[in-house]
Amino acid sequence: MNNEFGQLIGASLMQIKAEASAISAEVVTPAQGGGADGLGGFGARMLEAVRGVNQQDQLAADRMAAVDSGASDDLVGAMLSSQQASLSFSMLMQARNKVMGAVEDLIKLPI
Repeated sequence: MNNEFGQLIGASLMQIKAEASAISAEVVTPAQGGGADGLGGFGARMLEAVRGVNQQDQLAADRMAAVDSGASDDLVGAMLSSQQASLSFSMLMQARNKVMGAVEDLIKLPI
């Protein structure tokens, strides 16, 4: 049983790592031009990441509400969803902090 949970957590971490690699690849080689919403490649990827984190948070909240109301007995699945949403949010905040630090460094550069 612990092996199943280990595999689920491992698969979730691999998915998060793949998404982070895709985002970092976009930062290194940004897309040419703006997207359909007028954002550049990096802006569009960040917006996509924020929406993904929000979706994971909503899914985790729905699963926890289902367990709380008795509609579901999948407490482990709800806790895994909650942890995955938490990790995704933490990763997003770390990316935000790195970008903000880089912007501050650019602002401090002498002209």
